[in-house]
Amino acid sequence: MGYAGDDLIRLSAVTVRDLLIAREVSPLDLVEAVAARIAAVEPAINALPTLCLDRARDHARRIMAGTAREGLLCGLPIAVKDLNPVAGVRTTWGSPIFRDHVPAKSDALVSTLEDQGGIVVAKSNTPEFGAGASTFNEVFGRTRNPWNTAMSVAGSSGGSAAALAAGEVWGATGSDLGGSLRTPASFNGIVGLRTTPGRVPRAPVPQPFSPLFVEGPMGRSVEDVALLLDAMSHPHADDPLSLPAPGRTVLEAVRTGAPPKRVAFSPDLGLGPVSSEVREICAAAARRFQEMGAVVEEVSPDLTGAKDAFQTLRALWFAAEMAEHYRDRRDMLKPDIVWNIERGLKLTAEEIGQAELARGRVWHEMARFFETYDVLLAPAAVVPPFAVETRYVEEVEGHRFDNYVDWLAITFAISVTSCPAASVPAGLTKDGLPVGLQIVGPRMGEAGILTAARHLEGAMGLNRMLPRDPAA
Repeated sequence: MGYAGDDLIRLSAVTVRDLLIAREVSPLDLVEAVAARIAAVEPAINALPTLCLDRARDHARRIMAGTAREGLLCGLPIAVKDLNPVAGVRTTWGSPIFRDHVPAKSDALVSTLEDQGGIVVAKSNTPEFGAGASTFNEVFGRTRNPWNTAMSVAGSSGGSAAALAAGEVWGATGSDLGGSLRTPASFNGIVGLRTTPGRVPRAPVPQPFSPLFVEGPMGRSVEDVALLLDAMSHPHADDPLSLPAPGRTVLEAVRTGAPPKRVAFSPDLGLGPVSSEVREICAAAARRFQEMGAVVEEVSPDLTGAKDAFQTLRALWFAAEMAEHYRDRRDMLKPDIVWNIERGLKLTAEEIGQAELARGRVWHEMARFFETYDVLLAPAAVVPPFAVETRYVEEVEGHRFDNYVDWLAITFAISVTSCPAASVPAGLTKDGLPVGLQIVGPRMGEAGILTAARHLEGAMGLNRMLPRDPAA
């Protein structure tokens, strides 16, 4: 049967992949379908500011001719975050420093996805160098939320999340240092997965031994994310943390896995304030696992020291990563990045050592915690989507935050543990805006996390509300 472009964009990635396998649609059909959707909705949301549609059409034709690999994705169009170099495509890192940069070579993640039949159609918007949890920069401006275009998409993978929610692509890449996959997933009603360090290749990167920053998949459903994770999860010689590919596909595990039996839920992880509406929505979502037969207990691992450790390790990461830009182009960096770099430059050896000791302690704490519980549930963001003009959350429930990062503690504390974590839609606010539930599992436990997420998704049915036609 024939499929109109608007019909295609409303199908899931796994369904479209099945149509590709059955030769009921072609990769070129899909590229043209997303090109039309992007033209229709992009003016309202500004999620994909850099398009490479002719390059995508050429890739589609090569797959159809048998001169490029079909792989797991078989010609599925995807978006790539503007922190990932794509050969021959403008890549800016959201910074005026790289406003006109066009790399000659793609990075490891993009090469892996293209080798698996993923067709890159666009670069998704991000804050400058991915720093910040609201997606805006001086190169491309602000990205707006398809659920309500007056609202933020969060960051830093906000362009990818908004593009998915609006039906511009079937899959997208994200990255996560302190919550950059999970917070946008929460704000846009999609699924985002922070992976175990090494699960998805990162190369070339200046600090390959750092486990804070990871790459991961984003999609409109859990199965879509599992499919993308399978396509991404291949070891790479240039990534020293790189893990072997799982022996069984995550998609198969997710489709056949039972719901978790032992579930921990914490409304705040003991880390600070969470808005009352978010607490209520996430608590109600956690109770869904009781209906599936799980024992759900309100309990949290002891994450004492994780907040300070993250702030120290993040500052150290920025000072090392951005030293050249700070020295030569300080006036071109946004104030938040300058603050982070300068904080890193002032660190003492004792402070760095204490942060590393704290990281080790919470890692061991989480390992013990998951001897008792299958998954840990918590809000994926402490607030629902806020106004698009807001740079960051300054106050929640009467508590004022010290800086632009502090309000993200509920995600960045998990980053310190090196545990994988997903954000899955948990419900809607009284204003009809999405709220995400964070599902955390043990190291290399992505399949278990996504299995739990699929059962919650089936109980909630919120993925059926996507894609969204952008609305004011």
